[in-house]
Amino acid sequence: MDANYYAHPSAYIDMPCEIGEGTKIWHFSHVMPNSKIGKRCILGQNVHVASDVVIGDNVKIQNNVSLYTGAHIEDDVFLGPSCVFTNIVNPRSEVVRRHMYEKTLVRRGASVGANATIVCGCTIGRFAFIAAGAVVTRDVPDYGLMMGVPARQAGWMSRHGHRLAGPDATGVMTCPQSGLRYQEKAGRLVCLDLDESTPLPRGEAA
Repeated sequence: MDANYYAHPSAYIDMPCEIGEGTKIWHFSHVMPNSKIGKRCILGQNVHVASDVVIGDNVKIQNNVSLYTGAHIEDDVFLGPSCVFTNIVNPRSEVVRRHMYEKTLVRRGASVGANATIVCGCTIGRFAFIAAGAVVTRDVPDYGLMMGVPARQAGWMSRHGHRLAGPDATGVMTCPQSGLRYQEKAGRLVCLDLDESTPLPRGEAA
């Protein structure tokens, strides 16, 4: 198999696995067999990707992050330094529970801050933002800003990573960087100008 990605000589890549074109895997990282990593991803120093983990395209994983079996990371996700994922809610050294691994899903465009913890079984919504040090114990809505221990929703974030100010007289919130408009409908936030599946132009997404 011809490698169309870069792996530092100190990284371990266990085959078979799938790694997309343009991905870079840095010092002391370990990719285990049967995992899948998409295109143009960056795995920083000391990143561990366990078997059967799925990582989408353009995912940035900072130093000292471990993704265990059951983790599914969609496109354009940012995982901050030393953030933590689990796959068993009640681990015991003496009790084997490999058949009970739970799925954790991080949807497209979400960001997880440094040292945050994502308890297994949760779904992090599209473009959600998990603050540094937060402990997420339940599902997070699209665009939700989560802070604290345990994490509670503290507002909404735009696709460009800005906290949205309160709505205007028409109920619309506007991103200060992009000008994209958002509105809360039935307890969830929607972007009025772009569908959640529409990618940003590459210049804006870089």
